[in-house]
Amino acid sequence: MSIQDIIEGKKQWRAHVARVKALPPDYQIVYKEMQKYLFKVGPVDLPDGPLLPGIVDFFEEGVAAGKGVLELIGDDVAAFCDDLIKDSPTYADVYQESISGESGTAAK
Repeated sequence: MSIQDIIEGKKQWRAHVARVKALPPDYQIVYKEMQKYLFKVGPVDLPDGPLLPGIVDFFEEGVAAGKGVLELIGDDVAAFCDDLIKDSPTYADVYQESISGESGTAAK
């Protein structure tokens, strides 16, 4: 990874954070809780993948439609997040695969 890649990554992250801050307060709270949960559960492709920007896109569409955040995702934020990542390998899957000695099981 070059310095240019790091700088570009920081620019993208700052633009992402600015989009989150532009959301209404209730959306921001739910997004931050989702982000904490997803970083804890750990989908392998979370840092580089389209999941977090996709959530912001989804929330921006909800705001434009005049819907509340809980109308979009329901009352259980963790269950919504689990549905988003159900087909994605997590760090727990990779760890389980490494200790069991099996290959190919983390790809579900």
